[in-house]
Amino acid sequence: DAKPLAILGDSTTTDHISPAGSIKEDSPAGTYLREHQVAKADFNSYGSRRGNHEVMMRGTFGNIRIRNEMLPGTEGGLSKHFPSGDEASVFATAMRYAEEGVPLVVVGGTLYGTGSSRDWAAKGSALLGVKAVIVESFERIHRSNLIGMGVMPLQFKDGQGRESFKLDGSEVWDITGMEDGISTGMDVAAKITRADGSIEDITLLCRIDTLDEVEYYLHGGILHYVLRRMIAEGG
Repeated sequence: DAKPLAILGDSTTTDHISPAGSIKEDSPAGTYLREHQVAKADFNSYGSRRGNHEVMMRGTFGNIRIRNEMLPGTEGGLSKHFPSGDEASVFATAMRYAEEGVPLVVVGGTLYGTGSSRDWAAKGSALLGVKAVIVESFERIHRSNLIGMGVMPLQFKDGQGRESFKLDGSEVWDITGMEDGISTGMDVAAKITRADGSIEDITLLCRIDTLDEVEYYLHGGILHYVLRRMIAEGG
């Protein structure tokens, strides 16, 4: 019962996902800083505030140039909640879904996560409640970073994608077939339920490519994996 937080186009960069530039006063991050008595002149940039997860998660998918295809003709960090149809910031929409107990997916095109290997692009996605990223192809390092944060990277098969399936964000996703374990490069079953009730069953490719990555993912990310290893070894 996962719902899309964003449907993004080709060559979505890590700067689109986690911007490093200035923090706008009316953005979720700007609102947070004002509520904590930070003057606008002292907002600085996302790049300077990478030690503050509250700011960074509010900036995730907040680039002023990002285009969420769920809201055609718009730019900026906006999303749409379903079934209400309410439009709000990506952060507000994600928090609303979190209150409702709804897991999230992000859908994208080719070369998702290009650009600098900004780890906050993966961290922020995980903090917003994104459980899987489903795209036509990944940039290598960002794919690895997603796994390190416990987010499942999935890839469309056979030339399929958001356009061939005519996705608009109203769909509900059920991603199954991993209950008995995960193996590298396995096929993953997904069911897309559209707003009119019609159902489409598709097969996705799991882009967990190595045995180490399987372990990281099963532990919920690389940090959990390392901590549990330390505890097991008496560290």
